[in-house]
Amino acid sequence: MSETVIDRHMLEALVCPMTQRPLEYDPEKQELVSKAAKLAFPIRDGIPIMLVDEARKLDM
Repeated sequence: MSETVIDRHMLEALVCPMTQRPLEYDPEKQELVSKAAKLAFPIRDGIPIMLVDEARKLDM
């Protein structure tokens, strides 16, 4: 899987759709992680998919 460059300004503007809290970028998995909601939102072709139904549940 090739790594996509993500715009830092975009990342700073995005928040978790459930908690409205900041997200952390995981470049290895190409995901935006919401520790508060225990969800990881995928990034596909450089586009964050911010739908709860598309998020992966985290074991934290």
